[in-house]
Amino acid sequence: MSNSSSITKFLLLAFADTWELQLLHFWFFLGIYLAALLGNGLIITVVACDHRLHTPMYFFLLNLSLLDLGSISTTLPKAMAKCLWDNRTISYPGCVVQLFSIFFLMSAECSLLTVMAYDRYIAICKPLHYRTLLGSRACVHMAAAAWGTGFFHALLHTANTFSIPLCKGNAVDQFFCEIPKILKLSCSHSYLREAGLIVVSACLAFGCFVFIVVSYMQIFRAVLRIPSEQGRHKAFSTCLPHLAVVSLFISTSFFTHLKPPSISSPSLDLVVSVLYSVVPPAVNPLIYSMRNQELKDALWKLAQ
Repeated sequence: MSNSSSITKFLLLAFADTWELQLLHFWFFLGIYLAALLGNGLIITVVACDHRLHTPMYFFLLNLSLLDLGSISTTLPKAMAKCLWDNRTISYPGCVVQLFSIFFLMSAECSLLTVMAYDRYIAICKPLHYRTLLGSRACVHMAAAAWGTGFFHALLHTANTFSIPLCKGNAVDQFFCEIPKILKLSCSHSYLREAGLIVVSACLAFGCFVFIVVSYMQIFRAVLRIPSEQGRHKAFSTCLPHLAVVSLFISTSFFTHLKPPSISSPSLDLVVSVLYSVVPPAVNPLIYSMRNQELKDALWKLAQ
């Protein structure tokens, strides 16, 4: 038995028991990571270099790509190193930094997705007020609010989580430092304080999700009034995948932090954590670029 003052490192979850399977996981995660780096890096470069894309929608998209790059770089490099060198350890400060970074970037992404849904709602449902409601200063303020909300949210949860005494060993049943897994090591009822914060955060995230869904319902109503079938198809093909990824991101986050311990298992927790921490950063560039002709044209021009 140990307490948090004597813990110097944590043991992360191993993906497999054999070297061959660990190597297979390494190549799998490397492919996802490179795809996320390439996709998000191209979006950031194209939006920053092409003046035609200096609009609110692409400004928020650039911020989303930055958040996606940060979140996937927080988890996957360590996971790949663990597979390659069979080193499951992470230092106590490293675990603190990783947990803070993940919570910060994902909280900011949830806020930014809400802002992006509002941007699309104004653009499609109230186009005459678009420039008035979403000027450059308003866009900067909304993006800064998303980043700031994520920062203070993560700071509060990280400080609260690691102030709880830990006496049930140092084995974290996850491939990165995650709040529910750290709380399982607690030896006192003080973890209820952090559990209460998680419930409050989940309620806020659910509010963001409801706002996104309502915004898209209004968007779909407006799209259905478009006389051109091609226009309707273009709008639906862009909005539906985005809504699907948002739903996957928020629902799996809910499940991870609010599920009862009775249905918890290492394999299920691993799959769910991959769905909310790895899949969205890798899939978002495909959704926003492959179905966006302006981005394709700007990328082609930059390549030439």
